[in-house]
Amino acid sequence: MEPNAEADSLKRVFGLPTLVIYGVGDILGAGIYAVIGKIAGLSGSLVWASFLTSMTVAALTALSYAELGNRVPQSGGVASFIHRAFRRDWLSILVGWLMFCTCLVSMATLSKAFAGYLNAFAPAIPPWLIILALFAGLAFVNFRGMQESSALNIFCTALEVSGLLIVIFVATLFLIGNPAGAANSVPSPVPNAPAIGWIAVVQGAALAFYAFIGFEDIVNVSEEVKNPQRNVPRAILLSLGIAGVVYVLVSWLAVQVLSSAELAASNAPLLDVVRRSQPNFPAVIFSLIALFAVLNTALLNFVTASRLLYGMSREGLLPAWLGKLHPRRATPYRTLVVILPLVIFLALSGTLQFLAGTTATLILAMFSLVNLSLLVIKRQEPRTTGFQVPAAIPALALISNLVLIAFASRESHILALVFTGLGILIILIRNALSKRLPSS
Repeated sequence: MEPNAEADSLKRVFGLPTLVIYGVGDILGAGIYAVIGKIAGLSGSLVWASFLTSMTVAALTALSYAELGNRVPQSGGVASFIHRAFRRDWLSILVGWLMFCTCLVSMATLSKAFAGYLNAFAPAIPPWLIILALFAGLAFVNFRGMQESSALNIFCTALEVSGLLIVIFVATLFLIGNPAGAANSVPSPVPNAPAIGWIAVVQGAALAFYAFIGFEDIVNVSEEVKNPQRNVPRAILLSLGIAGVVYVLVSWLAVQVLSSAELAASNAPLLDVVRRSQPNFPAVIFSLIALFAVLNTALLNFVTASRLLYGMSREGLLPAWLGKLHPRRATPYRTLVVILPLVIFLALSGTLQFLAGTTATLILAMFSLVNLSLLVIKRQEPRTTGFQVPAAIPALALISNLVLIAFASRESHILALVFTGLGILIILIRNALSKRLPSS
């Protein structure tokens, strides 16, 4: 290739092991480190049941993603699936825009969590400066390429998994020495605490779904995977299974060590679990682990957002300018110009719980369309080879996604509608410009 020639394809750098690490690293992280306390505020001591419910719903959609990733191994992800099913450019653009917004809101959520953990032992640094520095660093790594991103991902994944293993280990030792668990912790009562029932569990599950976001990102890097037809479905299911087991175990142990009221009131719930379980454990070490967990998930969201814009551009759904790769790095570097200002604005103008809830609502809406797309594609393009699931799987996944959306907060519904309205406006402007161009 000539020195200044544009790269014409993404580098295939992922095998199955590194792809599973990528997926596990994307799922694990800020979800369990930051929002477990907020979920406990909704579902009380049944916080683990909320995680289990979310895992079940996610697993159904993961099966749909596994078949779609096998059928359509392209970087556009959900936008490519919608376009394959309905052949409507405007719908594909809208879905791609909403998926892009999901990545941005999630990144904004993570940046606020990162600033909070860092301010815990460096309070003199302004949060806005931390957020700007974080995104500058992530943009640099993303520009350098997936090999560097994957190396950082492996390092951060090892750290965040070690943090959760620490929680499991010290909480287990605490329960062995203190079988009564939280009963002996003398929690402070919270007035008007919500009743614990199936409604509270499902409300918690709607927020807990934020913790499971990430398995779908594997599809968005399928063009950078070796043997994607074989490795993408396996990586999706393995990643979700590993992360789900860890989540349910950690959340169950957490409510054995601390009361749900204490978890709900904590700004660093897992750190407080470690402190209660083992007071002599260095708090700064666990705080650093949490920082890297959040950093890792933010990086992978950044990668997904850039590949999503790149894939949609290559499909002709967005300006071709966004589909250009860097001559030497073979990365979609121009997408950074769009991503950075938007995510910084969101990060500086929202709260962690509100942004996390909106992210979950948006992703559930996207998953509903993904499952509907699979039902349409299976009917339009029947086949007997490759990874397949029964039609009942995407149908059941669609219903379960809609149920969780119904139990999400009203504020999340409103912001999701605002993003949808902006997407429709973008489509109208694009259509108007495309009609004017031929006559100019």
